[in-house]
Amino acid sequence: MRGSKKYIMAWICFLVAAFPLQSQEHSAQEVADKLSNPVANLISLPIQNNVDYGIGPNNGSKYTINIQPVFPLSFSKKINLIIRLILPIVDQRDITGDHTREFGLSDATLTAFFAPKATKGGLIWAAGPAFLIPTGTDDHLSTRKWAIGPSALALLQRSGLTFGFLTNQLWSFAGDDSRADVNQLFFQPFFSKSWKSGASMGINSEMTLNWEAGTTTASLNPIVSGVTKLGNQMVSLTVGPRIPIAGPESSRPDWGFRGVLTFVFPK
Repeated sequence: MRGSKKYIMAWICFLVAAFPLQSQEHSAQEVADKLSNPVANLISLPIQNNVDYGIGPNNGSKYTINIQPVFPLSFSKKINLIIRLILPIVDQRDITGDHTREFGLSDATLTAFFAPKATKGGLIWAAGPAFLIPTGTDDHLSTRKWAIGPSALALLQRSGLTFGFLTNQLWSFAGDDSRADVNQLFFQPFFSKSWKSGASMGINSEMTLNWEAGTTTASLNPIVSGVTKLGNQMVSLTVGPRIPIAGPESSRPDWGFRGVLTFVFPK
C-alpha cells in the first residue's frame, strides 16, 4: 500500500509541476466556453472527483479521482494537436467481495486529437488515436492490456451554447494473455450553456459498450459550473449528481456525485 501511494503522489507532483504558474486575462465566459470544448486551444488541469454508492450485492462504494491534463500544441499552420490524458486513482470498498478494499492507480487513457485551428460557423471537429495504458497498480483496477484505436469529436459552439459528442473505440494488442481482451466503445454526448459571469450549466452522458463482455455501462451527469479565481490562479468549479442508467448488476451503483476543480492557463 505504501509503495502504491508513493507512486501515485509522484505522478501527481509531476503533472502539477508540468503546468505554468501564471495565466493571462480572459473573460470568464470565454474560459467557460473553452472548457466546454474538449479540443480548445487551452492548457488546463481538471481534477475530477467521482463518488459512487450502492455498488453490487455488497452495497460497495467507489471513489475515483481522474487527473486529466490537457496540452494543446501547434502541429502546423492549420492544425493543433490536443493531448488529453486521463489518469484514474481509485479507492473502492466491498466491490470485489465483502470487507474488501482496493486502492491505487487504474489504467490511463491517452488521446491525441488533431483539430483545425480555423472553424466555420462554430463547427469544430477533431480526430486522432487513443491509447489504453495499463498503469493499474492492482489486478482489480487494471485490464493488464495495452489497447489502441480511433477517437473522434464533433461539436457546434455558438452564443454560449455548446453541443456535440466525443467517442473512441479501443482494441487490445498486447499485455497479459490470461486477461480478457479489450474491445470497447466509449461515447459521450454533451450540452452546455454559459453566461457572461462565467457560470454555466449542462448535461452529458458517459456510455461504455464492452463488446467482449456484451455489457453496456452508462450514466447521466447534469452539472453546474463557475469560473473564478483562487488568488491569481483562474479555476473552474463544477458539481453535479451522477445518475446510473445502465450497467451490470454486479457493478452498477445506485447513485453518485461528481465534483471537478479545473486549473486554467489561458494562452
